[in-house]
Amino acid sequence: MNPNERPEPGLDGSLDPFGSGAGRRGEFSVDGSSVEAGGLETAAGSDGAVEYSTGTTTVGLVAADGVVLATDRRASLGGRFVSNKDVVKVEQVHPTAAITIAGSVGAAQAYAKQLRVEADLYENRRDRRMSMEALSSLASGLLRGLPVSPLLGGVDPAADGAGEPHLYQLDGAGGRIEESAFAATGSGMTVATGALEREYDTDTDIETAVPTAVDAVLAASERDTASGNGVVVARVTGDGVETERRDGTGALMNGANGGAR
Repeated sequence: MNPNERPEPGLDGSLDPFGSGAGRRGEFSVDGSSVEAGGLETAAGSDGAVEYSTGTTTVGLVAADGVVLATDRRASLGGRFVSNKDVVKVEQVHPTAAITIAGSVGAAQAYAKQLRVEADLYENRRDRRMSMEALSSLASGLLRGLPVSPLLGGVDPAADGAGEPHLYQLDGAGGRIEESAFAATGSGMTVATGALEREYDTDTDIETAVPTAVDAVLAASERDTASGNGVVVARVTGDGVETERRDGTGALMNGANGGAR
């Protein structure tokens, strides 16, 4: 694939250019190898460079009082060499919203930064926070052509402090789908989705949803070589975004609670 060409739609007819395995090279390079947030080697490009599809495991769950986002903590080279065991793949982009990262590390970090800046600029100019509908529209537009497959979870704050939770699945063709229950992305998504189908309860609250999300990521880590080394969990509510790190058994790590931001 020519790296300057825009990715084509997936073979299954979807607008996700990465679902078919038509990956693009990552942004970080060590000795000519691309660093992915859980990348899987697919093929050699026309210039002889190895190309990668998106990897990792990220999940999102809608609860009555917020959204739970969870990801593994592994970064790999081609899904074969673990380059980092403590990568935070959840980025806050709004006072009450965050995204998960699956795909190219460099592209994902730049994307999250741009989305955060745009949301801050909107609030400064209009003296009000961007709604989740507007934020998701902006997020899907900025994503076009990028080798990143994120989930966006956020809450529109209400006067009583509870707010309305929203979860969106975004793709590199600019697509946006709001999920009413849960979603998963990355190379471990098949196993994670099965775990979520089994354990998710439509009447769940955010504290009950956390272990469900953690179990889904850990289940995927058992079978997917690009996922592992524990879990990062984010609770997204009308009060903000709170993150924590858990080890490979799902236990909370000492001093790992990031607190509300």
